[in-house]
Amino acid sequence: MPEYLKVEVYIPEEYVPPLRSALDREGFLREGHYACVMALMYVTGTWMPLEGASPYDGEIGKLSAAPEIKVEFRCRTEDRPEVEQIIRMVHPYEVPVINFIPLAE
Repeated sequence: MPEYLKVEVYIPEEYVPPLRSALDREGFLREGHYACVMALMYVTGTWMPLEGASPYDGEIGKLSAAPEIKVEFRCRTEDRPEVEQIIRMVHPYEVPVINFIPLAE
């Protein structure tokens, strides 16, 4: 099992500061003598809510597009459950996209 995972999260820009604060408060964004270590990329997300969805943004049956931030950082594999829990607590989407990608050692 790899020691580290790369974490990717797509999130509205206004939610980046609370996410960064929550993750760093628990020590998950620390690299050596640095805190709050993450990368941010501007992207455009698309989605179409289907019947039964409760969307943060958009309308049932209509294709939507909006700017988002792709947040990237790394975490220890053993910290994945706590990291995922924090992301889900802060993230506004009904179904947030969270990718955990194993990193080579």
